[in-house]
Amino acid sequence: MLITFKTRAYADITMFGDVALQLIKLMGRRDTVPSAMEPEDIPQALDNLRAGTAAHTDTHNVEEAHEDAESFKENVSLHKRAVPLIELLEAAQKKNVPVMWEQETKHF
Repeated sequence: MLITFKTRAYADITMFGDVALQLIKLMGRRDTVPSAMEPEDIPQALDNLRAGTAAHTDTHNVEEAHEDAESFKENVSLHKRAVPLIELLEAAQKKNVPVMWEQETKHF
């Protein structure tokens, strides 16, 4: 499942569902899809998201890379995954517009 975040102030952001739901919860929102957030709720959601992702640092599983370079997958921290959403929320806050999220229904 893919979830797309939308606002009139920023380009749409699409994320894998599990990551998006985790970020939605960190914002202090229910993990309901589709859903939306009014402009007056964005500052608190931003604070919650920043605080919730601050504990997640960049990680690279070096041991796995040495054991099997072909199957190595770089781990991307939740904090890094949240950056586009944080930027979207900041733009929406600045323009005082709502943010919506919904399950992506396009098939590629």
